[in-house]
Amino acid sequence: MKSFTLKGLVRESVGKASATALRNADRVPCVIYGGENPVHFSVETKDLKGLVYTPDALIVDLEISGKQYKAALQDLQFHPVTENIMHLDFIQLFEDKPVTMQVPVRITGNSVGVRAGGVLVVNYRKLPVRALPANLPDVIEVDITELNIGNKMVMGKLPQENYKILQPDNIVVAYVKASRNSAKMAAAAEGKK
Repeated sequence: MKSFTLKGLVRESVGKASATALRNADRVPCVIYGGENPVHFSVETKDLKGLVYTPDALIVDLEISGKQYKAALQDLQFHPVTENIMHLDFIQLFEDKPVTMQVPVRITGNSVGVRAGGVLVVNYRKLPVRALPANLPDVIEVDITELNIGNKMVMGKLPQENYKILQPDNIVVAYVKASRNSAKMAAAAEGKK
């Protein structure tokens, strides 16, 4: 899995007033959970661009006032009006402890049904995956080559080597539905017979 490096400073005080002061100084308050005690820290807003605005699932190498942590972004909050980043929650990663992360879905292949005029519908862009940090995939590939109009790809057909997708096996990831154009073409083909 890809990694992202981020440097932060330990927060001396925790609370609404100190968080507001940090935001006014172009810093974002953060916390990392999962260790013995939560670690409250802040990072520069501009340093978060590559972490927050990406479709990739990333492991974060945090350096907080000289201490090193491996973590994953668990939650983030945006301001409802300005859409500025308000707060980030991280979960600390340990080599021997499974973790749950949202992993992006990548559609591969050229569907038979789409070539015949159907429309591909993708229900999930990310899926919850549970695994040891070393086994977390960068992406979950969904091969749609064999999907014809009316066919679907369900969770149970996706590869799950060293990780587990936390969704029931019968949930539909993607399917090909008939379009108006494909219905007209089918009707025209029937009329020629």
